[in-house]
Amino acid sequence: MSKTGYSGKNTRGKGAAKLIAVILFAVLCGYGAVFGFDRYGSGSASDIRLGLDLAGGVSITYEAAQADPSASDLSDTIYKLQKRVEGYSTEAEVYKEGSNRINVDIPGVSDANAILSELGTPGTLQFLDPDRNVIMTGEVITGAQAGYRRNSTTGAIEYVVELTMNEEGARLFAEATEKFLGKVIYIVYDGENVSAPTVNSVITGGQCTIEHIASMEAADTLATTIRIGALPLELREARSTVVGAKLGEEAIATSLKAGAIGLGLVILLMCGIYLIPGLAASVALLIYVALTVMAISGFELTLTLPGIAGIILGIGMAVDANVIIFARIREEIAGGKSVKLAIHDGFSKALSAIVDGNITTLIAALILLWKGSGTIKGFAQTLALGIVISMFTALVVTKFVLNALYQAGFTDKKFYGSAKSRTTVDFVGRKKLFFAVSGLVIAVGIGTMVFYGAGNDKSALNYSLEFQGGTSTNVTFGEDMTLDEISNEVVPVVKEAVGNTQVEAQKVDRTTEVIIKTRTLSVEEREALNAALEERFGVDREKITAESISATVSSEMKRDAVVSVVLAGICMLLYIWFRFKDIRFGASAVLALVHDVFVVITFYAVFRWSVGNTFIACALTIVGYSINATIVIFDRVREHLKESRLKGDLKELVNLSVTETLSRSVYTSLTTLVMVVVLYVMGVTAIREFALPLMVGILCGTFSSVCLTGSLWYLFRTKFVKESE
Repeated sequence: MSKTGYSGKNTRGKGAAKLIAVILFAVLCGYGAVFGFDRYGSGSASDIRLGLDLAGGVSITYEAAQADPSASDLSDTIYKLQKRVEGYSTEAEVYKEGSNRINVDIPGVSDANAILSELGTPGTLQFLDPDRNVIMTGEVITGAQAGYRRNSTTGAIEYVVELTMNEEGARLFAEATEKFLGKVIYIVYDGENVSAPTVNSVITGGQCTIEHIASMEAADTLATTIRIGALPLELREARSTVVGAKLGEEAIATSLKAGAIGLGLVILLMCGIYLIPGLAASVALLIYVALTVMAISGFELTLTLPGIAGIILGIGMAVDANVIIFARIREEIAGGKSVKLAIHDGFSKALSAIVDGNITTLIAALILLWKGSGTIKGFAQTLALGIVISMFTALVVTKFVLNALYQAGFTDKKFYGSAKSRTTVDFVGRKKLFFAVSGLVIAVGIGTMVFYGAGNDKSALNYSLEFQGGTSTNVTFGEDMTLDEISNEVVPVVKEAVGNTQVEAQKVDRTTEVIIKTRTLSVEEREALNAALEERFGVDREKITAESISATVSSEMKRDAVVSVVLAGICMLLYIWFRFKDIRFGASAVLALVHDVFVVITFYAVFRWSVGNTFIACALTIVGYSINATIVIFDRVREHLKESRLKGDLKELVNLSVTETLSRSVYTSLTTLVMVVVLYVMGVTAIREFALPLMVGILCGTFSSVCLTGSLWYLFRTKFVKESE
């Protein structure tokens, strides 16, 4: 007996030691997230770069040297500039101003001179033959990258610049190198020689290397010069300013408070529902948040509202992984297993659903990161980061803490709960009703878009300034105003004057100027706005200037968005097909995702919610959230297909699978919804416009996963039967 008692004390001691270790780790993570680990605060929350909507940045306006540039040249230049400035931030915005100007907004930076120095002024790039005739221009260059290599003979490091060209450039360069073999080809930027490499061989294939560069710095400079000279238009700097946030300090403060309160409520829910496992999950969730903050800071990601969407989805998936595990543990306890064995088997049986769900979403995030641009890329960065960290905290941290709590003495089954027997719900039997409800909602959305599309404004959806462009009005006030004063005093005056709810206002740093962006204003509306500003604030009307601006979401960016989402859908379909050995699982999941997006678009159409960058992030969040829930159900279906007693009744199999995962679907939706609802209640207007569609998407995603995906798979399985089945 004394031996057993000693063993028990020893086990409790180990458990207590593990708990102390994990608490110290959590404190360390919290310290790193708040203060960082060096004197510069690197890795801390205060070191995170915030986007234009949250903190402002540098705004640079370029003017085309040509008096009347073509629309195609402007569009191409804007798109190439967009790709280039994403090196500073994925959330950078590039758009047309007036007839021949291009505006570049780069968030998270404050030194306009440094940006201008690094970015350069895009000018004319030409490749000239020895007789100084033009071989080709910079338009055919698609890439220029500095690098180095080791000389195979001498072993010395040599610095080079590698060029890539389009099809036309490859043809022209091949002809030139054949004609001028052994001679020099001059690379000229704005009339100045920047390089004069000798042609050593005939170069085909559209790739060449410029050799014999003195240093890596010189190679970087040459590569940058070639890249900025590869634009269709020659540009000159017109002005550069540092602008303030679009949302103001109030938005950041309330978002942080809402996030903290929401996280606290999620922790209370988890502990209240799951008891000791909920406590373990709460510790893991706090560590998840701290690690995410440090990772965003460490990788120098720019955080904006769409990026916050990715974090919210990451928190939802972190909670979801724990809910799946705890549901399995309760089932094992209900089956008569000891708590220790139930914990082990619960993690083991939940692993496939967690891994498949997270990898499916991660595939989508990586595709979006690869093919997307702007907001989509920013969303994908935080989402991918969140998925990796959430898997670590759920599968490693939660398991470690739970085992430590068990070893510390929390061994009674009452601390873990037991799955209650539940009557199987006939979801498949009600499939016609569910399909009819979904079809009706989508039909209403299509009808609404047709109605508005045929109306006076010819706009099926209420597109924001980011999608349709508008008017930018620069106003010089008599005194300096804070962002909150601009939001609370100036913006209402603008809305009343032009009868428009879509207004963005930014303060120009170290001046009394404010940039006001609205939908496109007529001459009469501009006059009305000027008069209202003069009357209310006493501004000098002579100092008010206005320019038409294009959409920040260009046609190329929209194309990239569509392509990336389609590719992500195809890759998810292929992965689910591979993992479940049946394409009908993948087809059902992707159809449910399409359904979710259409339902959310219906709400945007009916309630005329503003469609902007946050719409893209919202739709992508819903896709990620919904696919994860679907995978959990399909994992149960796959498991039951291996049981001979259920193979003969597919309807019972589907109903049982959905019923068994119903509590998981409800609890995950509830915890994620709590975060978003708190954001909606406490947030400023822009935050609410972002949170409201997310709430709809969470509920819609839950409905489609529970009510539609199982029935879709059942229909595919019974209508399209393999010979082996």
